[in-house]
Amino acid sequence: MRLAGSCLDGSHHYQTHQDGDDTSFPLNYTMIEHCILGSWLPQTHSLSEAGDHVKLYIRRSRDAAPHIGGYCNFMEYFMTIQEWLNSDNTDNKSRRGYAHFDCRTGIKKHRDYISDPEKIARHGFYPFIHYEKKQIKYSKSGGKVPKKRDICYAAHIDRCIYQYYSFLLGELYNQRVTSDGISQVAVAYRTNLHQNNIDFAKQAISFIRSNSPCYIMIGDFTGFFDHLDHQYLKQQWCSLMGVANLPKDHYKVFRSVTHYNIWELTDLLALNHLEDNRAGRRALNSQQRVLTPDEYRTYSNRDHIRPNKNTYGIPQGSPISGLLANVYMLEIDKTINNLVTDLNGLYMRYSDDFIVVIPNTGALTSRALQDISTRFNAVAGLTLEPHKTQYFKFENQVLENCGAQFGVPLEGRKQVINFLGFTFDGKKVSIRMKTIGKYYYRMYGKAKTINRNNGYSPKGNRISAENLYALYSQKGARGYRIKQKDGTRKWHSGNFLSYVQRAEKKFGKGELISKDTRRHMQKIKEALKGRQEQEKTTT
Repeated sequence: MRLAGSCLDGSHHYQTHQDGDDTSFPLNYTMIEHCILGSWLPQTHSLSEAGDHVKLYIRRSRDAAPHIGGYCNFMEYFMTIQEWLNSDNTDNKSRRGYAHFDCRTGIKKHRDYISDPEKIARHGFYPFIHYEKKQIKYSKSGGKVPKKRDICYAAHIDRCIYQYYSFLLGELYNQRVTSDGISQVAVAYRTNLHQNNIDFAKQAISFIRSNSPCYIMIGDFTGFFDHLDHQYLKQQWCSLMGVANLPKDHYKVFRSVTHYNIWELTDLLALNHLEDNRAGRRALNSQQRVLTPDEYRTYSNRDHIRPNKNTYGIPQGSPISGLLANVYMLEIDKTINNLVTDLNGLYMRYSDDFIVVIPNTGALTSRALQDISTRFNAVAGLTLEPHKTQYFKFENQVLENCGAQFGVPLEGRKQVINFLGFTFDGKKVSIRMKTIGKYYYRMYGKAKTINRNNGYSPKGNRISAENLYALYSQKGARGYRIKQKDGTRKWHSGNFLSYVQRAEKKFGKGELISKDTRRHMQKIKEALKGRQEQEKTTT
């Protein structure tokens, strides 16, 4: 096989030649032209027939032509390892502004080191810095519900290593899911789909609408990352690489994310005599390191470092964790997808959230949904979250919760489908109320800060509402420059209203996407009205 042409800017074309003795490629393509979005398709085949085959064919040409630098933008931008290591984009993504046990750095500076398997096999990984991210969730019954999430972030050199091995494994993963016929199942942490949650939510809801009557199963897994079984993860990692045992460098990376160590951020703040608040964290991150090398050697011999002694769990927050979660699910994703597609259904998973849609075939559909639950729970480390697993029947634009058939408690049954930030009630699509609530909560919080200080900072400087409008109104939806404390302006590419506009454009004006944000300008003005009334009183 031979592959010619380039497509780095989407303006050229690929030409593929198939050897006569190569019978494993099912379709005979001779040319792919006009590589701008979907216009490259062969004349006699549709995308649904051709897409994966073309990707697989070009992938199998890679070893024979390692110097080729890319796929067309519609399929995937492929880079050789050296091109990836030397890419400015790769280097920028590897750099972070936080302080850690080592100095800030990027992949370009250490590309020879991180790409040397012998060096990685001997590499000593720093502890992750750990903190609890506190979030406020909303419910009609309970109001504000605090939720805590464990976050770990890696040292800068370790981050570069994780990012590099994520790239290597990601290439293998993309090839594997293509050959297994499940390239559209796991849609999170992917490098070659070039879509976002809006696209995936629309695909799922469109499938529901076009397959009425049908049954829908929505669910997620209890403590997904925290319960991934180490031995099972290792097996799937070996399977992906096609080896009986992991190479020494891969094994070292595996050990670093399973038998990892953490150092609490609160302890580091205390060691630096800083308060555990926003100002303290900002001061810590302004340092070159969180501890000097001598301090690190001294304090690391104490009780600050805590190892993960469990045989399960990987840290949330590392550049490789998301990909490893997908690798972990390879076998079960294929099993569930085969079961569902045999019934002409859809299975899609975004990290630990999934949706299954099966056209109604009577008792066969009910047994399939029960079988799916059983198969998920049989995988080491996976447990379906009982209160978040929902079952629905959709017919004639009516969505009915049928959880009673599957043992879902009455109080836990929902009347709408929530998936990837969108709500579907059987007739219309809207942005999930939890997302809308978070937007208004933050907007009112910023307005309250302005009102509380009567429009002035503690130093007597007037607080402008300009940033409030930029962050939370249509004025900032197309991009804006936020004024910083030092007087400079930092460019932001958009705000939540930008997301609403993109979603409305993709779903269409006939939905209820922008219903809950149409009066946002009026609400901002009302929130600021208290300050204006105070100013009138003082004058």
